[in-house]
Amino acid sequence: MSLRHLVISATVSVAVLAIVASAARAETIKVGVTPGPHAQILEAVKPIAAKNGLDIQIVEFTDYVVPNAALDAGDLQANSFQNQPYLDNQNADRGYKIESVGLTVNFPMGVYSAKYKNWDAVPQGATLSIPNDPTNGGRVLLLLQDKGVLKLKPGVGFKPTVADIIENPKKFNIVEVDAAQTARTLDDVDVAAINTNYATQAGLDPVKDAILREDPKGPYANLIAVRSADKDKPWVRILVESYHTAEVRDFVLTKFKGAVLPTW
Repeated sequence: MSLRHLVISATVSVAVLAIVASAARAETIKVGVTPGPHAQILEAVKPIAAKNGLDIQIVEFTDYVVPNAALDAGDLQANSFQNQPYLDNQNADRGYKIESVGLTVNFPMGVYSAKYKNWDAVPQGATLSIPNDPTNGGRVLLLLQDKGVLKLKPGVGFKPTVADIIENPKKFNIVEVDAAQTARTLDDVDVAAINTNYATQAGLDPVKDAILREDPKGPYANLIAVRSADKDKPWVRILVESYHTAEVRDFVLTKFKGAVLPTW
């Protein structure tokens, strides 16, 4: 064998060994998301994490309850779908030991209608559907208070309920439904408050179609959550740093055109 062939053979062998070694070092994690933007953004994160030795398997859930249950049970290593008030409520109600390890994006809540093109056209006595969980339902009530639609009891914090309404001058009939079903109520109610991920799934444009929209403020930025016991593991840092890149930020701004806002 010539010297040239020996060099080529050695180079190929080193390359193969490097690939094998890299594969051996790669760690696989399952990350739970809701369909739509959360899943799409994590798809953009996945190849970046792979370059740093982390293989992300994306698991989609169609509601807000199961991802934390699955994480607590060890069926997932992380999830990316919720904000801090929702996580705090889940931890308090269910005894989970789950915590945030990094912020992701903000989805300003919107109010939509299939019947009215602007909020001023919504009549007295209209029916409004809102999410039935304390965090998202309360978020809508705070949005309505911010817009002067109704008034809540003082000191209700970030999780007011319908029972906390003390003034409802237009006598709106508020119906609470599962967050994942709010978009499906549009044909049956006058207006519906819909989380951005479910709105985009239903073909709505949160920037153009919402007749009321939340200001992107407060504690409603979404987050990556892990079990408290895992928070200091090396893969957590890789996951968060892969998310917090210029490439992912550009993807969010280009893909969602203001409907979803990066927090980094």
